[in-house]
Amino acid sequence: MEVGSILLSILVVGLITLSAKFVNWVWIKPKKLEKLLRKEGLNGNPYKLLLGDMKQLISVMKEEQPKSIQFSDHLLPHILPHYHHNRTKFGENSFMWVGPSPKLIIADPQLMKEILEKPNVFQKPHPDPIGETIAGGLVVLEDEKWTKHRRIINPAFHMEKLKKMVPAIRLSCSNMLDQWEASFAGSDESKEIDVWPYLQNLSGDVISRVAFGSSHEQGVRIFELQKDQVKLALELLKFMFVPGWRFVPTKANRRMKAISKEIQSLLRDIINQREKAIEDGEVIGEDLLGTLMESNLREIDENGSKKNMGMTIEEVINECKLFYFAGSESTSGLLMWTMVMLSKNQEWQARAREEVLQIFGNKEPTFDGLNRLKIVTMILNEVLRLYSPAPLISRAPAKAVKLGNINLPVGVDLLLLIGLVHHDPKIWGDDANEFNPERFSEGISGATKGQFSFLPFSLGPRICIGLQFAMTEAKLAVSMMLQRFAFELSPSYLHAPFPILTLQPQYGAPLILRKL
Repeated sequence: MEVGSILLSILVVGLITLSAKFVNWVWIKPKKLEKLLRKEGLNGNPYKLLLGDMKQLISVMKEEQPKSIQFSDHLLPHILPHYHHNRTKFGENSFMWVGPSPKLIIADPQLMKEILEKPNVFQKPHPDPIGETIAGGLVVLEDEKWTKHRRIINPAFHMEKLKKMVPAIRLSCSNMLDQWEASFAGSDESKEIDVWPYLQNLSGDVISRVAFGSSHEQGVRIFELQKDQVKLALELLKFMFVPGWRFVPTKANRRMKAISKEIQSLLRDIINQREKAIEDGEVIGEDLLGTLMESNLREIDENGSKKNMGMTIEEVINECKLFYFAGSESTSGLLMWTMVMLSKNQEWQARAREEVLQIFGNKEPTFDGLNRLKIVTMILNEVLRLYSPAPLISRAPAKAVKLGNINLPVGVDLLLLIGLVHHDPKIWGDDANEFNPERFSEGISGATKGQFSFLPFSLGPRICIGLQFAMTEAKLAVSMMLQRFAFELSPSYLHAPFPILTLQPQYGAPLILRKL
């Protein structure tokens, strides 16, 4: 009986402890943070038990996502409806609730500069189970681990490596354009094609070739699986604030877990093949994976006596997953919105084609020539401004800190509305919602007038490591498209951008293509 009494006492104490932690999580801590935020002059809805603003957030997302809008409409009320509504209702210094977690809305370029230039103070919020499942790697790492991984990965994105990737990118682009041409009947002068799935496949094919070289076919399978994960992500995001939700055996969670397991297996097989090749003394190639593994081995050799040097195979797998997700998602969107904008603005399509033909003629674009494309670069920058791949990013203070005039406690996340800054008339002028590449005629610094206001790939020490790769691929693909096709919007095109991890077209991108 005495043992039973002790066990019962332990159980009761455990239950009381868990209950106290739960009450603190769902009520005491949120109310304390709300009081501190209001004391700083910040406004938002009163905290609602457990849900916060989630019911309204999900409701407006469901309402807005299927809508199409006009090109002249303001984009923010559609793509970030709840954040836009919250800021309109409570002013610039406002916060909202994602479950029991308060989120401070940031749309001031100076505050964004302060946040992004101090990654040790303002870090990625944790946990981020969806980000870790789909991408992982650098995007979710912090502090010394991030520094180590970035150092090991950097050689894969050096300019000389990018130059050597151009033939692989050209091959993928050429294959896609051949598919477009093959869809024309013999006498067709023009053809309606939904270019969105082709561009998704293109970016997946490119990253498969440049990341895995001879293992290209396995790479394509990984790309297809990640596309399925992105579709599942929107459903899972509704429950991201509930601790442990990813472990509940729902249909979506089971499917996400199964996909993740298959991706891990495919990547492990590719990496094992490379390791065996290294052991056999074979040259493992200059693709991203080969460069990453060489750099990792060099790190281990140079610091072998130190603890935790180099990356484990699990960490290499996670970096490969990130290659895929970031390399395919952001570039396919950039290419798609560029084609849509050039279809809508024929004069800019003509100017871009004239530049491409002047530099390359009908010959294959070269790396050196891509760097001379001023008009195409202006167009791509303007598309990135209007249709940023990630119109919102989040950070969280690692300790109590002062941000501008605001004293921030730990537990308050920061939502950086990049999309709002990119459309702010005070920064970009009265035509901020219009497509006007001319604003980038003097480069990014000229367009922003020195302000910290152009952030499609973030900024600061954690700026996207694949920025130059993405721009090289985009310039090359756009150049080859303009050499072989003219395009305009189809009457069936519906303008419906909406963020599902990245900004995507809800009804595809049907365009009328004409062979040149």
